[in-house]
Amino acid sequence: MNILVCVKQVPDTNEIKIDPVTNTLVRDGVPSIVNPFDGYALEAAARIRDDVPDTKIVVLSMGPQQAENALRECLAIAADKAYLVTDRAFGGSDTLATSYILSKSIAKVEELEGAKFDAVFCGKQAIDGDTAQVGPEIAEHLGYPQVTYALEVKPAADGLHVYREAEDGKEVIGVQLPCLVTFTKPSFDPRFPTIKRKMAARKAQIAQLTAAELTNIDLAHAGLKGSPTRVKRTYVPPRKEAGVVVKEETTEASAQKLYELLNKAHVI
Repeated sequence: MNILVCVKQVPDTNEIKIDPVTNTLVRDGVPSIVNPFDGYALEAAARIRDDVPDTKIVVLSMGPQQAENALRECLAIAADKAYLVTDRAFGGSDTLATSYILSKSIAKVEELEGAKFDAVFCGKQAIDGDTAQVGPEIAEHLGYPQVTYALEVKPAADGLHVYREAEDGKEVIGVQLPCLVTFTKPSFDPRFPTIKRKMAARKAQIAQLTAAELTNIDLAHAGLKGSPTRVKRTYVPPRKEAGVVVKEETTEASAQKLYELLNKAHVI
């Protein structure tokens, strides 16, 4: 099988900064990590390769140059090859523009690799936006069937069997190839990179795709100009102060004080 995994480098949620003018995330100087849900998608692809050894895993990310770090981390864990989509013309893209750019990038990577992807895996959402829109939108651009909230996938004679999260537990859905699947947190943890793969990932050449390479793209649908979403205001919520500590001379007095506070707050 040929599997493409879309990954995103996201800012550490404890260090988020917002540009007050453009209302976009400030990434320079902010610690970044691989989006955890994308890590689950990569692990799902690796588990398929455990069962089907000739499976090839390619990772694709859109972002600034520093996103190479996330791709190298994926190479160290399970990926065989990595591509970075980067261009100033793509800056400020909303989910619709991002999914459009990624869909065109996937087609370009297939051309470069000389083979179609059987499946595209994505995390269910990115922790810096939490929209859960990009994966399904990519599927729409590509015309692929999609399954969301997957926990695990297994190869089947007619495609994939997807074990997905449901309100009352799990359900199994069969989907034909090619398809797109988005992943949520499973019951198991992703694997760790090996020393050998880490060393190889440091030396790996990561191909870059710019607007010039993506000759099939219409820049009117990319970047801020191609983003219909308009953010009115973005801010980081203030940290909440620590709760009230009730510590009177006796246990009875503390209980009475706690009752008075809760009663005053109309909790009881």
